[in-house]
Amino acid sequence: PSKVRQTRVLCLCCTTGFQERNSIEGPGTQRGGFRGASGGFGQSLSMCVFISTVTYVPPPPPDDEEAIFAHYQTGINFDKYDQSIVEVSGLDPPPAILTFEEANLCQTLNKNIAKAGYSKLTPVQKYSIPIVLAGRDLMACAQTGSGKTAAFLLPIVAHMMRDGVTASCFKEQQEPECIIVAPTRELINQIFLEARKFVYGTCIRPVVIYGGTQTGHSIRQVMQGCNILCATPGRLMDIIGREKIGLHKVKYLVLDEADRMLDMGFGPEMKKLISYPSMPPKDRRQTLMFSATFPGDVQRLAGEFLKTEYLFVVVGHAGGACSDVQQSILQVAQYSKREKLLQILQSIDRERTMVFVDTKKKTDFIAAFLCQEKIPATSIHGDREQRERETALRDFRSGKCPVLVATSVAARGLDIENVQHVINFDLPSTIEEYVHRIGRTGRCGNTGKAISFFDNGSDGHLAQSLVKVLSDAQQEVPVWLEEFSFSVHETGLSVPRGSVLTSVDTRKNYEGRGSTNPGGMRMSYTASAFESWD
Repeated sequence: PSKVRQTRVLCLCCTTGFQERNSIEGPGTQRGGFRGASGGFGQSLSMCVFISTVTYVPPPPPDDEEAIFAHYQTGINFDKYDQSIVEVSGLDPPPAILTFEEANLCQTLNKNIAKAGYSKLTPVQKYSIPIVLAGRDLMACAQTGSGKTAAFLLPIVAHMMRDGVTASCFKEQQEPECIIVAPTRELINQIFLEARKFVYGTCIRPVVIYGGTQTGHSIRQVMQGCNILCATPGRLMDIIGREKIGLHKVKYLVLDEADRMLDMGFGPEMKKLISYPSMPPKDRRQTLMFSATFPGDVQRLAGEFLKTEYLFVVVGHAGGACSDVQQSILQVAQYSKREKLLQILQSIDRERTMVFVDTKKKTDFIAAFLCQEKIPATSIHGDREQRERETALRDFRSGKCPVLVATSVAARGLDIENVQHVINFDLPSTIEEYVHRIGRTGRCGNTGKAISFFDNGSDGHLAQSLVKVLSDAQQEVPVWLEEFSFSVHETGLSVPRGSVLTSVDTRKNYEGRGSTNPGGMRMSYTASAFESWD
């Protein structure tokens, strides 16, 4: 039976009166928009509660070659990645490679790499690809937008093409060779689309499943054949529980944004997955963990997932912000934020901008406020249905709504072309979340700007960490922020205990071994405390 949930949504209705939204979607029902503008908002505000049945079936991904290999150009600072300090710890790491040719990939995969616009390896790819090709377990930490997805997909696809695949649509239970898990629907869909590029023209079939869509649709996609399964934790365990997925043949397990999954409360699901009776034990599978931050407590938990002799790769400033992002911290009181936001958006015209706020309710109200001020905006958060979330992202990518107001659901992993600005209307609770948010701009060597509103009353706990992040990224630190940071330190109200940990390999036996380019930054910050998932 279909799942039914009660969802409170913000309905922004036309001036002619209240416009009730259908509780059951039919073929002609339009979702994800108000006043006929998909993904956007109207003028008046009303609240309603409705019961919705999860019947959403996402549109199929494009099949034409041009759309599959669509990509955006690297920026003028792309070559700066080569200057990044890389540190590798663990026993006997394989040497890094400098070019795709050195990886000795097959001709089909090399063609797909070229079609996808990859011509030069990023540091995380130079070190991670040979490690994965060598069959080693890996924990990799690199800045957002630095090519982590290709770093694990390319060697896995290379292995699968070498070894052959066995999935068949005639089987009652599919047995994928690779399972990739990520915390959010948007991120896992991006990984799936990237996988489609690399397997193009082969018999390898990637499948993506995630919540907010019809369960039957997910099952149908899996049953058509599945070699690489891309999934969010909840939907993955649901489909496994329905015995549509078998785990006996899993050779590769990838946890992307692994720290975030644990922070968001998905630790039990991940432990259940690796302890599933049919899941090969860690000594008979290859496990990879990728993220932009890996604090010590997450590394300790990784001991349950990875082989003892796993390799640890840190690229650049572990947990630090990208220097391609121009960061500005403005002192703005809570009651002045809306006017300041409006002033900034009016000055940058229709440049693509992500605005981050601290609650789901506020995303809709800020987006509605901007629309009333003639600035096209849309929002994305967990209480919007999957159809609405996808429509909002599509409208943002196309430029129809150049402003996207979001909660942390969009802060991790989203790879959207040409995001010129990130505005932290509300600063997050942790410095790591700040780094991830501003990482939505300044990707792949492109430059970007990040503006954050700092309220003395609510953001004081971040002052010292912000000073450090700005300094490490060669950014100007406002005098008032330094003074505030010093005053907070003097009063003993500095960063909470336990929030500063090393982001290097915490295994004492491996500390310093196999290190490449030693002397890089060795400090980071803890993962954020549990924060309810969008």
